[in-house]
Amino acid sequence: VMRGRPGGRRIFLAVACLWLPGMSLSAAERPNILLIVADDLGYSDLGCYGGEIATPNLDRLARQGLRFTQFYNNAICTGTRASLVTGLYPRQVGLTRLQRCVTSAEVLRAAGYRTLMAGKWHLAGDPRQRGFQKYFGLLTGCCNQFNPGARRPGEPEPGKKFVGDNQPFAVADRVVKPYTPSRGFYTTDAFTDSALRFLGESDAKDQPFFLYVAYTVPHYPLHAPPEDIARYRGKFLSGWDELRKKRLERMKRLGLVDGNLELPPRNRHAPAWDDVDDKNAWDLKMAVYAAMVDRMDRNIGRLLGRLRSTGQEENTLVLFFSDNGPSDEDRTSTPEIPPGPVESYRTVDLPWANLSNTPFRHFKRWNHEGGISTPLIARWPRVIKTGGRITAGVGHVIDVMATCVDIAAATYPKTVGEQKIPPLEGRSLLPILSGKAGGDQPRTLYWNQRALWRAVRRGRWKLVSPDHTYQYNPWRAGRKGRILRKPPADLDQLWELYDVQADRTEMNNLASKHPERVRELADLYAAWDRRVTASR
Repeated sequence: VMRGRPGGRRIFLAVACLWLPGMSLSAAERPNILLIVADDLGYSDLGCYGGEIATPNLDRLARQGLRFTQFYNNAICTGTRASLVTGLYPRQVGLTRLQRCVTSAEVLRAAGYRTLMAGKWHLAGDPRQRGFQKYFGLLTGCCNQFNPGARRPGEPEPGKKFVGDNQPFAVADRVVKPYTPSRGFYTTDAFTDSALRFLGESDAKDQPFFLYVAYTVPHYPLHAPPEDIARYRGKFLSGWDELRKKRLERMKRLGLVDGNLELPPRNRHAPAWDDVDDKNAWDLKMAVYAAMVDRMDRNIGRLLGRLRSTGQEENTLVLFFSDNGPSDEDRTSTPEIPPGPVESYRTVDLPWANLSNTPFRHFKRWNHEGGISTPLIARWPRVIKTGGRITAGVGHVIDVMATCVDIAAATYPKTVGEQKIPPLEGRSLLPILSGKAGGDQPRTLYWNQRALWRAVRRGRWKLVSPDHTYQYNPWRAGRKGRILRKPPADLDQLWELYDVQADRTEMNNLASKHPERVRELADLYAAWDRRVTASR
């Protein structure tokens, strides 16, 4: 058992002294905010985004609210979560370290909100040191969904990524490692239980809440209750090739993509479904994955049900999105055990991930659209008056903090103590949510993971690292993910150029036709890179 850091309150106290003398909204008028984040969910996995998985609660949320077709994350778990809670780019805050910044919980708590969190943190420290008054969840990245800790009596050894892989959980006022819960534990249910308990323990008519629920599904390992898996057995036997076509057809009917959009070829590392030998084994992988998404949706239904039963639905902003694109990683450590039960540790693997990101190319970690595009569903009945709308307005996870500050009538500080902090990089999504002008205003967005996983989008133009340079292919490289190609010396030549307004699936590289555009965007990226590096 490890205790929290004694100095963890200092940042909150510095922000708390920035109370809001000019705040015009009454407590009853300020909205509650519910952020729900899935882990490694594909762009088209949800029913309301064209998928075949049953997600009736999220589908209803979409019918009552707004769906984004061009909302971006940071391609990896930690990067997205850093931007989500700070409104800054990850490199500005020291990636996971959250340095020289404030969090949304710190700002909203200072503005009089109850700040609550359940689920995956995956950043430095403990959420309770960064403004959250109550928290239960996983402090790191992934864990056994049934048992993150040691073997329980009467059960097999829980499947782990490697021997001794016990992940720390925050429980009550302690950090516990290994955390071995009682039998019947499942992360998705437990996080929802805690979120509902926190709301019940701190109900106050005169104090709005900020609740962040971060699920660990459908991130590997593939674990789901048997009865959930049974609902999907056999539903994927038509294979990824046929299902990709059907998803695209549904997306066109829903109005999520252009009716003339053509499906990109299957990923070159995925075999044709007709060539796969053990189709039942592959069907089981996707059945477990679907069961994980299905159970998450039912738990989201529990959260939404509470808002209805307590009369808080009308003035609660609900945002749902994924932290990155689907994972093509092979992290299997129990190849002899089928996916599903506590003793297994299996991944869904590249061919099914290629289905999940229909119609885009590439996956988690990549800065192509398949890695950084996420479904975003927003519902706020008080503001979003016309349900079922679809917006092509461009948004980014850095916008979540700015939106929270805006709608809560909070104040984002310029300093923490005597230390200056960067101004917010994001912009409020309120104009898009309310249907006013602003969603179509051009903007420039940037991505960076490690040396060469880079991208910049300005308006319709996007510059991105080529798909054949520094990327590794875990499907072929195995669990260690060896780098297959080394970068050439001239990094400035490592660019592809796409018109994502006309070619959202990034099939037509225009770099050779528009070298001046490449140079312009590359210069923008270089200037941004210098700025965010200097701000650290």
